[in-house]
Amino acid sequence: MQKSAKKTRVEEEVTAEDTVNVLAQLVLPLAELLRGDLRELVHTLGMQAIATLLEQERTELCGPRYTHAKDRKAIRGGSTKSRLTMGGRTVEVRRPRVVSVDGQEIPLETWEQLKAADPLEERAYEQMVVGVATRRYARSLEPLPEEIAEGERSTSRSTVSRKFIRAATKTLDEWLSRDLGELDLVSVFIDGLHFAEHVILVALGVDSGGTKHVLGLWEGATENGAACRALLADLEHRGVTADRTRLFVIDGSKALRSVIRDVYGKRALVQRCQVHKVRNVTAHLPKERHAHVKEVMRQAYKSRNPKTAKRQLENLARSLEDKHPGAAASLRERLDETLTVMGLGLSRSLERSFATTNPIENFNGGVRRISRRVKRWRGGTMILRWVAAAVGEAEKGFRRLKGYRDMPTLVAALSKHDRKNRQSKSAVDVQENAA
Repeated sequence: MQKSAKKTRVEEEVTAEDTVNVLAQLVLPLAELLRGDLRELVHTLGMQAIATLLEQERTELCGPRYTHAKDRKAIRGGSTKSRLTMGGRTVEVRRPRVVSVDGQEIPLETWEQLKAADPLEERAYEQMVVGVATRRYARSLEPLPEEIAEGERSTSRSTVSRKFIRAATKTLDEWLSRDLGELDLVSVFIDGLHFAEHVILVALGVDSGGTKHVLGLWEGATENGAACRALLADLEHRGVTADRTRLFVIDGSKALRSVIRDVYGKRALVQRCQVHKVRNVTAHLPKERHAHVKEVMRQAYKSRNPKTAKRQLENLARSLEDKHPGAAASLRERLDETLTVMGLGLSRSLERSFATTNPIENFNGGVRRISRRVKRWRGGTMILRWVAAAVGEAEKGFRRLKGYRDMPTLVAALSKHDRKNRQSKSAVDVQENAA
């Protein structure tokens, strides 16, 4: 028990460093939230895979534990604290030691290769994520970008890199196929992340305690109706059903909104990201108008009263209508859905978490580039067993939403929406029976 607790603390210390500079590389805050949590999951899986690879090589050199072959040339020498670069940051690892029968330390080739090149550099991470999504939705795929395709065909300097990426990729795929029925999910965030020429849809759920869960990856943009339908069909099949009202936080995609309505009907409350809305509106304006319009919209979204906020935004739309009709139309489009959380009676902190995802900072940075060369790898079954056992631990590194202590208020608001739906349906049934 003590050993397990110590491992968790180390993982939490590693996670706490993951707040650097990916913000500047991304397009929209909702994408930042999803990318950060997905990277955190992959990073934790990678740490577990490295430990397994090191122990695997020691077993090859020393033989199985507790066996004493007469002709053995090496023995276990305990372990020592060491450091290496993982995902662009320095992390502490317990490095297994091997010594010869005459007492000389034998270096582990796996460790030397891991020290020479970061196994979770940006290209490796992107290949893992794209690989998972493309296998799951091959029918909607375009050809792989040339850069990635060449990386698949080339010969690697490091067998360790091949083993690491394939093990983590396959485990991630299994993790993203798991049953979601037991998660008490009250909200789902959906947005697209860009990897080379691919757009990967990512769904992230939030449970009633404010804890986040990566739910799945799909090939395609939010504007792609078929991809959105595949996404929601998969979620529904795995347990995110229309048995209760949930809050969906999305960008301004009409296709995604339409599919949510088709699949979940009145059981879906939709919040459109306010930052998406601000950027969509200003995209129709000359630069000299950006600052003023942004400030008016931000002040409206700070209001605690949805009616007041709507009135301020409608006044802004009227002021833009003559000279900038495109901006006015963009502002009016689904305006009410940018104010959904404002009417749920949440604390200011929790409202901000669901209205825009700027406050959430689960990002890492300092990543470089590496090639991925996949052929075959020995001991893959062992790696997968070890990593799969640690997958549940990965989500413990996810930060809860700011304002999570007020989550019961959101749960109550969603339950109230359910009751209204039932009452409305009962009234309709009575009228139909009377007719």
